Amino acid sequence: MKRPSKLRLEHLTELNPLTKNQEKVFKSYKANKNLVLSGSAGTGKTFLALYLGLKDVLTKDNQLEKVVLIRSALPTRDMGFLPGEKEEKEAVYMDPYISIVNELFQEKEAWKKMIQFNNIDFMTTSFIRGITLNDSVVIIDEAQNCNFHELCSIITRIGKNCKVIFCGDYYQSDFVKQNDKSGLYAFINILNNMKSFDHVEFEWQDIVRSGLVKDFIMTKEMLEKNKS
Repeated sequence: MKRPSKLRLEHLTELNPLTKNQEKVFKSYKANKNLVLSGSAGTGKTFLALYLGLKDVLTKDNQLEKVVLIRSALPTRDMGFLPGEKEEKEAVYMDPYISIVNELFQEKEAWKKMIQFNNIDFMTTSFIRGITLNDSVVIIDEAQNCNFHELCSIITRIGKNCKVIFCGDYYQSDFVKQNDKSGLYAFINILNNMKSFDHVEFEWQDIVRSGLVKDFIMTKEMLEKNKS
């Protein structure tokens, strides 16, 4: 059977920032900053993070080997008790990233190729303990569904020659307990006091998914503010 060809930088669709905050992301990343991308849904946080990470990994003159995607397994955080092997347990959480990677390369087998050539790795916080991540762009997605302990566990796994991007939306947390919800605020407050991190907070005007999504999120958040 013919071995699949490795994807290269020239296969990656070139993206340009569509809003001022997206432009801030590009500039900060180019300046070698780690990033916190927070705020409204539909603003391209995960999409941009994956694009920048893949571009870095596929650039020949750097030492970054892979993009490592990490996310919480809420609502089934304790995945060790679920049936199946590690890959089977995590597969349900991969779908959004498979779609993004395939779209970025305009190639329906792009995700599979990136996995085969060890350019992408995916894991949940359930399996983060005891490892060290080196030579990687580490993207922590859906950070609002990680509690403070999980977020600390993730960042203390970061080894040498890594870039880190946290993506999340305060208003979309699946946590029920306020103590868990407030963990992201406390964690970001620490990162905001570190010179190695830039925090870009996306707003309504940064929503690029669709007009419907923008209208819905604006209306929802305005109604919530009126209640408080």
